[in-house]
Amino acid sequence: MTTLLKGIAASPGIAIARVFHLAAERFVPVQQAISDTAAEVERFRSAVALSRDEVEAIRASAEARLGADKAEIFEGHLMILEDPDLIEAVEQKIADEAICAEFALHEIAQSFIELLQSMSDELLRGRAVDIEDVSGRIMSHLRGVPHRELAGMTEECIIVARDLTPSDTAQLNLDYVRGFVTEVGSRTSHSAIMARSLEIPAIVGAGAAVHDIPADAFIVMDANQGVVLIAPTEEELANYKDMKQKDDHRRVELSKLKDLPSLSKDGKRVELAANIGKLEDIQRAIDNGAEGIGLFRTEFLYMGRSSLPTEEEQFTSYKYALEKMNPKPVVIRTLDIGGDKELPYMELPKESNPFLGQRALRLCLDRQDLFRTQLRALLRASRYGNLKIMFPMIAVLEELLEAKRLLEEEKQKLIAEGVQLAEHIEIGMMVEIPAAAVAADLFAPEVDFFSIGTNDLIQYTMAADRMNETVSYLYQPWHPSLLRLIRFVLQAAEKEGKWVGMCGEMAGDSTAIPLLLGLGLHEFSMSAGSILQARELISTLDQSSWSGHANQALTMRSTDEITQFVERTRNGVIQHD
Repeated sequence: MTTLLKGIAASPGIAIARVFHLAAERFVPVQQAISDTAAEVERFRSAVALSRDEVEAIRASAEARLGADKAEIFEGHLMILEDPDLIEAVEQKIADEAICAEFALHEIAQSFIELLQSMSDELLRGRAVDIEDVSGRIMSHLRGVPHRELAGMTEECIIVARDLTPSDTAQLNLDYVRGFVTEVGSRTSHSAIMARSLEIPAIVGAGAAVHDIPADAFIVMDANQGVVLIAPTEEELANYKDMKQKDDHRRVELSKLKDLPSLSKDGKRVELAANIGKLEDIQRAIDNGAEGIGLFRTEFLYMGRSSLPTEEEQFTSYKYALEKMNPKPVVIRTLDIGGDKELPYMELPKESNPFLGQRALRLCLDRQDLFRTQLRALLRASRYGNLKIMFPMIAVLEELLEAKRLLEEEKQKLIAEGVQLAEHIEIGMMVEIPAAAVAADLFAPEVDFFSIGTNDLIQYTMAADRMNETVSYLYQPWHPSLLRLIRFVLQAAEKEGKWVGMCGEMAGDSTAIPLLLGLGLHEFSMSAGSILQARELISTLDQSSWSGHANQALTMRSTDEITQFVERTRNGVIQHD
């Protein structure tokens, strides 16, 4: 009898093979007192050095097998191995408490991992895997045991594990590994990102039941739907083999769109860009035909550390992103901390409702020291590509004007210092508060562009926390109220000759795209893996016709009514009043 498991479809495709269970390393050291702290620190440093050599070798191997772009994730691992916030903290703990290196490493690494895992932002939670991977490698050298490696596969298999680290996925022998299923994870975890880069099917977050799959069982994984079939019937197996053949053909066909412009059926051109949270995401955006970066979340530079990033650290990251994408545009959002994203080392006061409190630009205007540092780093990097700076969480015009004033002050200081900057940098703002959408005509003369952040705009418009499952029914991206707010913004921008993008999840949704195209959205920024499907969909839509359809949708009374209308219209069943 076939057994079904369900998880998150993290990397599309269908795989059919036997299971290979990858046992997790769960070593928890005990605290041991030591007398020679200097020798213990040296033992730890030796383990770090050996780990660095290993990561270098893995990076080189990944580069040879997959290309330099796919190996970039290990640059982040090397940075962790040189990060004083982690490495020096362990050394200090050994010296201060006279304890063994294993226990000191475990304690410090766990504090970083738990902090990151507590975040609701999936991208930030995903960074915990980096620290877990690197600290586990150091721990193996301290213990004198080999770190688990996966390069030696010799038979076709689907890997089943609690999770896969970036090191694991980079070493997979793709001649034999057909896909993987993990107990934990999300679409933005590193294992999912690497799976999409390697173009192998992956299902994550399938729960503890994955460990109950019999050893050597024959399974089918449908990573398009997030379903695992254990012991499929002959009929199911035949159906999935046919589906796999069709799925493989579709992926080949979609890849042909990579270098084509994003054009509607009647020739209207739009821009399809990618949202990124880490530098490693940039190559994936390029591989999926991104025409720019529509949202670079800079929070990741500030998370998982014990102090603020320096101007030089930030400059290096922004410069890399701009050079990598040049001449395509890169929209970099200034620091968006607060709400569910905390920086413990800043010791910000607790708020009863942090989502409505001092977050994002509000915090930056209050803490000008950290804001000015980021602005300087952005300005210095501007000459290396096509930079656009975007301010988040603006409610009133005064906030925008003050942010622009501070930016201009730092610009003039840098010019006085003889620093070369880009001649022109577009300045924009996110529209994620209903007040800003309704008053978009007041903001439009002061910006070069708007970017609509629908994730927050929806929750603020509907007064429904998007992380609260009990009110999740109110998270309705194409509710008439949302569509009307979006139209306000587009009309205000059009009057001033400004462009409008969207960087929320709605931008990549197949139901929303026809409506947004019809309303006149210029830029759609989404997860990189959604770009080619969106390009294909747009190529089938007549923008002029959808302009009328979108206006008709604005008169409807509910999300369900609009959803059905879009589906019928796309299928050629046009409704007439």
